[in-house]
Order: sequence, then structure tokens, then C-alpha cells
Amino acid sequence: MGDDRVKRAALIYNPIKVNAPSLRQKVLHYSDAAGWATPLFHETTIDDLGQAATATALAEGADAVLVAGGDGTVRAVAATVMETGIPLTIVPSGTGNVLARNLKLPLTDPDAVIASAFGGPRRAIDIGTAHITRADGSTEDEAFVVMAGIGLDAAMIANTRAHLKRRIGWVAYVDGAARSLSTARPFRAVYQLDTHRLHTARVHSILYTNCGTLPAGIELVPDASLDDGVLDVALFQPTGWFGWLGVWRKVWWDNTVLRRTRAGRRIVERRTNASVHYLRGTEIETAPVHPQPIELDGDEFGEAARMLCRIVPGGLLVTLPR
Repeated sequence: MGDDRVKRAALIYNPIKVNAPSLRQKVLHYSDAAGWATPLFHETTIDDLGQAATATALAEGADAVLVAGGDGTVRAVAATVMETGIPLTIVPSGTGNVLARNLKLPLTDPDAVIASAFGGPRRAIDIGTAHITRADGSTEDEAFVVMAGIGLDAAMIANTRAHLKRRIGWVAYVDGAARSLSTARPFRAVYQLDTHRLHTARVHSILYTNCGTLPAGIELVPDASLDDGVLDVALFQPTGWFGWLGVWRKVWWDNTVLRRTRAGRRIVERRTNASVHYLRGTEIETAPVHPQPIELDGDEFGEAARMLCRIVPGGLLVTLPR
């Protein structure tokens, strides 16, 4: 016998990032049109970025989850629904929308995205996990959908002024980067990719990425894919200001401009860049000599003495507009 239970969706949203009445009405409309039960609505709070709200919705029997908020809200909700088989619908909101951009979701058509929660195509994508060890030996486990980082990128996020981010969006990170570069110092770290031998490197930052496209079409890690079952790692090792020019050339000119053409890709493949190194694997453990600041999907997460990042292939089911 089939399951005759009427399905129900749950919307988890950040009330600061969205027009709550309008969003709730849209979800009600498409839920009713699909013959589903009245949706569940849960707001995030300062104390709950979305994990507890999502766990409550799942306990209440939600068959699908929609999330609307910034990248941090998406990360928190995705971390809770991962490996449950419950489809997640990402309604672009906030300033970055990095996962939505990598999924090529329409950023200005919420109706198309919301409608997909009630019968749209589904895609299994990878999700990353981070096992974090603090300086005092305490540990915690988190997840990320876009990237995790240790070093300068985390400091950059910490130095990004909140009021500027609210006013001009992701461009505020440029200000954060400028404020961080003036005091940036490299650090030495030991790392192990998969089960290979230990390596040591002097770096400014290490990024562990699940997808590589940033706002403005910047290809930070051009080979990163959401469903290849691989974690792409970028080590930033510039030496002096000329080294930072090398980083700019690699990320902006090589990755974002040249790689768009066949001739450009040939040029990129023939030259080396000592400022940026790329690695690939399913897990990488990093231990800096001294604890360093870390970030997950653009949120500060304090300092870590060690971090083990893994990729969970197909661990997150998302819906897409038809």
C-alpha cells in the first residue's frame, strides 16, 4: 500500500535577511497548489543559526525543507538535513548566495525556486565536514557547503565591518581584505592529504573548498565541483607584495578570464605560479604550529589548533527549478 499521508514542507528563515510576510505567503501558495499540508515556519535567532529550528521541523515530520537567509543560515540548515534524504530548497537571500550561485539558481526569481520544493528536479551534491580541535583540547564537528578556511581568509572575514556589509553586500569583504593584509603574517602548518605522507608549508591561508565560484564570477578554485566527491584545497603562499600580485593574477586573470577560452587554458597550463598551490583529495588534516583563526562558509569560528576536513559525496539533496 502507498503512503497516503499528506506531505508538509518547512521554511527556515532569517527574519533579518528576508521579507518574512511575503516569503511565507509564497510558500503557502505553492504548498497549497501542490496539495501539501500547511507549511511549518521557523525563524532563526541569535542563539540558533538554524540547526535547532531545522531539527524541530524534521521532528515534526517535514518532508522538504526550504531555507532563506545568508550563507551562514544555509550552512546551518544544510548541516542538519545532510544524509537524511530530505530535499533542501535554497531561496537566495542575504549578500553572498555563494552556494546558490554555484548551483546556478535564479537569484532574482524566488517563485521559481520555491515552486521547486514541491516537485522540482533534485540533485545530490557533496557537503564538507570539519572536525575542529581547539587549543584547550576540546573538539567540535561542523559542516560547510561552500568552503572552510584557516588563516588570512578567516582574519579577513573578522575584519569585515558589519555595517558596511549590510550596506554594500559582499563588496565589503574587499575592505576586510585591505584591513587584514596590512598586518598579515605567514604561519607554518603541517598537513596530510588523504593517507599520503605529512607535508609542511609556510602559508598565509589554506582553503578547503566544495565549490569554487565566488560573487562577481571570480573562480577561486576553477576545478572544484559540487558533485565530484572530491575536496579541492588551495594553499596561498605569496612572498611579499609581488607574491600577492601573483595571487591576484592566478585567481582573477588565469582562473576567471583566461580559462574561459581554449587558448587561454593552454596558456594557464604551461606556466606555474608559486603563490597559489592546488591539491585534491577526500580529506585533509591541518595542524598549524600556533592556533589560527578559522571560518566556515564566511562565518568566524574562533581559532583552531587542528582541523580535519572531509567531503561527504552526495550527502546533501537539493531541489532545482525546472
